[in-house]
Amino acid sequence: MEGIPSWQLWSLFGIVVWIYVSSFFNVTQKIRSITQPWVTQKVIAGTHSILQIQRFKNGFLDAFFSGLSCVVSVPFYTAFLPFLFWSGHSKLARQMTILMAFCDYLGNCIKDLISAPRPCSPPVRRVTTTKDEQENALEYGLPSSHTLNTVCLSGYLLFYLLNYTQTRDTTTIVVWFTLACILVALIGLGRIYLGMHSIVDIVGGFVIGMVVLSFWLMVHEHVDRFVVSGQNVMSYWAMLSLLLLFAYPTPECPTPSFEYHAAFDGVALGIVSGIQQTYGQFHHQNVPHIFSSQLPFLVFLGRILVGIPTILVVKFCSKALAKRILPVASNALGIPIRSSCYIPTLIGSSDKKFEISKQSGYLQKLLFFARQDSFDIDTGIRFIQYAGLAWSAVDLAPSLFPYLGL
Repeated sequence: MEGIPSWQLWSLFGIVVWIYVSSFFNVTQKIRSITQPWVTQKVIAGTHSILQIQRFKNGFLDAFFSGLSCVVSVPFYTAFLPFLFWSGHSKLARQMTILMAFCDYLGNCIKDLISAPRPCSPPVRRVTTTKDEQENALEYGLPSSHTLNTVCLSGYLLFYLLNYTQTRDTTTIVVWFTLACILVALIGLGRIYLGMHSIVDIVGGFVIGMVVLSFWLMVHEHVDRFVVSGQNVMSYWAMLSLLLLFAYPTPECPTPSFEYHAAFDGVALGIVSGIQQTYGQFHHQNVPHIFSSQLPFLVFLGRILVGIPTILVVKFCSKALAKRILPVASNALGIPIRSSCYIPTLIGSSDKKFEISKQSGYLQKLLFFARQDSFDIDTGIRFIQYAGLAWSAVDLAPSLFPYLGL
């Protein structure tokens, strides 16, 4: 262990201790028993306010707020981040990636920890025009992830523009700040209008978002220095990602929240590993930015036309390899596995008498080989395919650009 900073060991050890202590004292159930009734009462009490807002329902507002929700969703940010890297804004892109991973994990943890319901439909009209919204409706309510993510990412983007660009004009600052406030307000109002959240969910998302943003602005430079030039970055981040999967709380009923976290946890690991290996080549502070003489728009467009197929091929190959390797490795280690959808031969392979949720308890997940009937292999497959996708966006694709004159 020589050469490993003590803070890395202590942080990982602390998470392991938390996993065992939380399981032993049943912390999830105790917190839920206190918070869930209060939040549920607020959700029920807020139904009248939602119905009042929905009196103004029409097709235009349905489309507007549905589209706006898609624009600030995690899948949209995941698709948008490669463009940010390829445009030369690597520092902003990697900061927003890690911040998004932090927000996504914390928000989903709180959702499944409290397991508070969304507004009851009916009487509330719930608008789910996209597959993404239909899946979001299966999650618990508090806090609103869209509100939390919008507060953090728009707030950090505003901070970045004021501190890392030449923006010093007072009028410009006021305009950017006003736009950020309007966006947050529209997202909160839209989530209520669509019947996806109650007022307490929006307020909770806003408050948690402000706390997370304040914390991030204190530590973001330390995190960035660690990612680009720290010790044991790959091994530490891999262990951290693994432990955070195990530390995820058990929801009252299974939800897609854990799957979303597993995917974006993989994205964060892929970005960090790629940046750490190629920072001096493609992601240092002197790389050309879009619209400069060294990176005109047409060259940036060429990067997109080359980069998008590249990362999609890597995602497909990563998934295919994981589907082959993980079951073999699990069998070799004597780990019982099952699959929810990725491997047909393993679907429903668990004995129904002992069937359990893939989001089992803290201790059971950490010791799945001793306590669980089987382990859902889809979590590992999902994690690996998104890690491969993110790695290719910051390592493989940029390596191809110079050979193509991009």
